[in-house]
Amino acid sequence: MTPARRQTAGRTTVLPRGAVAGAVPVALAVLFAAASPASAGTVGASGAGDPYFPLQGNGGYDVRHYDLTLGYDTGTGHLDGKAVLSARATQCLTRFDLDLNGLKVTGVTVDHAKASFRRQGQELVITPRHALREGQEFRVAVDYQGEPKPVTDPDGSLDGWIPTDDGAFVANEPQGAMTWFPANSHPVDKASYDITITVPKGRTAVSGGVLVAQRTTGGHTTFHWRQTEPMAAYLATATVGRFQVEQYTTRDGIQVYNAVDPREAAAATPVLRKLPSVLDWESKEFGPYPFRSAGAIVDKATNVGYALETQTRPVYDRAPDLSTLVHESAHQWFGDSVTLTRWQDIWLNEGFATYAEWLYSEQHGGKTAQQTFDALYGRPAGDDLWAYPPANPGSGAHLFDTPVYARGAMALHKLRQAVGDATFLNILRTWAAEHRYGHGTTAQFIRLSDRLSGKKLEGLFHTWIGTAGKPAKS
Repeated sequence: MTPARRQTAGRTTVLPRGAVAGAVPVALAVLFAAASPASAGTVGASGAGDPYFPLQGNGGYDVRHYDLTLGYDTGTGHLDGKAVLSARATQCLTRFDLDLNGLKVTGVTVDHAKASFRRQGQELVITPRHALREGQEFRVAVDYQGEPKPVTDPDGSLDGWIPTDDGAFVANEPQGAMTWFPANSHPVDKASYDITITVPKGRTAVSGGVLVAQRTTGGHTTFHWRQTEPMAAYLATATVGRFQVEQYTTRDGIQVYNAVDPREAAAATPVLRKLPSVLDWESKEFGPYPFRSAGAIVDKATNVGYALETQTRPVYDRAPDLSTLVHESAHQWFGDSVTLTRWQDIWLNEGFATYAEWLYSEQHGGKTAQQTFDALYGRPAGDDLWAYPPANPGSGAHLFDTPVYARGAMALHKLRQAVGDATFLNILRTWAAEHRYGHGTTAQFIRLSDRLSGKKLEGLFHTWIGTAGKPAKS
């Protein structure tokens, strides 16, 4: 996630986001299912146990694959959808929930048998005809339709299915996936995806992964996208608009698909030309690129105010600058391949992607990381930078505030100073390799840093990410 940027007197000021109008390991699924007392019986928990978003995700099962078939009318804003989820029960289930907000459900089946269902806020509560055994593989299909609307996050920004003047900008962090498909939507449950989207001829529908088919018939065009690597629901997209499309394969075999709103093309094209070199540089710093495909979706979405690292193909609400491209590309390692297990660990995404910007600048003729650190440290003790501990900003309202990004990056710079450049890069590469396609926590990152450096670093991390207030100079 890159917050909105405002150009002021020749400089870029980063604002808080809200300021501008394989499969997941079964052990983790069991852990989150156990977080609610309801999971002790035969009813799946109505949330994954995350303190920031208590109703996000669900207990009792692990989704392995989503097959989404969507039809979107850009004139009326109407969406027709069918979601087929292939899942595994992690407990005996007589009832379970999916997250879905607003849209009308017209039918549900479990293993091809009609199931009863009811709506309860953002929960779609499903009762299968026959109880599911612990360990049983099952298939749930949901037919739904309506006019999807975004949700307003605790920080005041929009996320989910956000209408634009020619389609929709679809960005789900932290809770927007439920605005357009039923899901076990907490990041702890990652899955593979097939997303098929039919739109009026002349519009392009873009998702993550590889484009496996495209056909036009009867005044409509259908796009079939496949994401084989595990993905959290908040990293999916189905952005629709009038786009100029560019496709090519890098020398490393990465399939690139760029979709750019023509109104943003002049500003976006010079930056997007650097994408292969940025990915090559990041691969040298962080380890092999974790996916088969890459690219960008550059929309003209004036009411959004941020970019998001949707897996393999970030979405930008306007033409990005180079730093934003570096940031969202770095998220493919830190956030997408290695995903947080709870939202309070968001600094593992944003602090890391921000520090990637610092490193890129340092190695490409810009400010050094130390210069950037020093400028930030020069801010007074009452500055917002010191308001919250990055490793626990306190609520969903502060997930995308300055401490998570800038102070998170400052913590990594202090780690680099403490262990040396070679060990620091080894820590980042090992983190990306050992948690590839899985999850991580702050505690795990600290243990890894201790192990690879041979130092006890708990005090450093406590000072820089675990406490509010400006640290003493050291």
